[in-house]
Order: sequence, then C-alpha cells, then structure tokens
Amino acid sequence: MDQPYEQERREFVRVKLEVPIRYKFLAKDRQEPEFDRVYEGTTWNISGGGLLLAGRIPVFAWIPELLLQKIMVGVNILLPAQDEPIKALAKVAWIESIDEVTQRCGVGLKFREITTRDRDMIFQFVIHSQMPS
Repeated sequence: MDQPYEQERREFVRVKLEVPIRYKFLAKDRQEPEFDRVYEGTTWNISGGGLLLAGRIPVFAWIPELLLQKIMVGVNILLPAQDEPIKALAKVAWIESIDEVTQRCGVGLKFREITTRDRDMIFQFVIHSQMPS
C-alpha cells in the first residue's frame, strides 16, 4: 500500500538551525596526528538523539572504521546563549556526499554518551527554536 506522504521515523524532534560544532576523532591505540586535532564544523539538524555534522573527515580510509564504530567522534556543541559547550560521545550512523576537494561531508551522528543535563539542554534549545518570536 502506497502512503501519500513519507513518514519520518525519528525518536526525537529535530531543529533545523545552524549551530557550530567542534569535534575530534577517538580510537583506542591510535597514534596518528589526526587524532590529536580538533576540527570545526556545523550542524543544521540537531536533536536529543544526535545530529547531522557538516564537517571534514581527514582520512578517507577511516570511513569503514567510522561506520563500524571502531572510531568514535567526541563533539562539543556550541548552542547559542550557552556559556559552556554540550559534550557528547557519538557514533557514526551514516556518511553522505563527500566532497573530495574540501573533504567535507554530511555525517549522521548518534549520541552514545551524553549527560542527562546536556540532553535536556538540547531539548530546551529545540523547543525554544520552534516557538514563534
């Protein structure tokens, strides 16, 4: 049976607003210099369960390990009007549209570890962002 609309299966409500993100790749027993570097990106799709990161993957060979969750991503989310960033450990759920020149792509991240306080701050941000001003 065809549905007249596409149903979205999301656990959490998302907000589509650009938010800066700092992120770092994390893996046990890896000594590559790229693991010491903090990268900057943005998200325009965030919820209490994860976010869409527009950013750089410095080594394309990492893609299988990212998808197999052998490499995780530590994120600092810089919500407007917050003094401290929200910190979370995330796993890569999917990767799309890699630009080979800039090495920027869309990376779907699902939070693996985030404090209840930080998740609540995201919920509050999502709710406030959807209210008429």
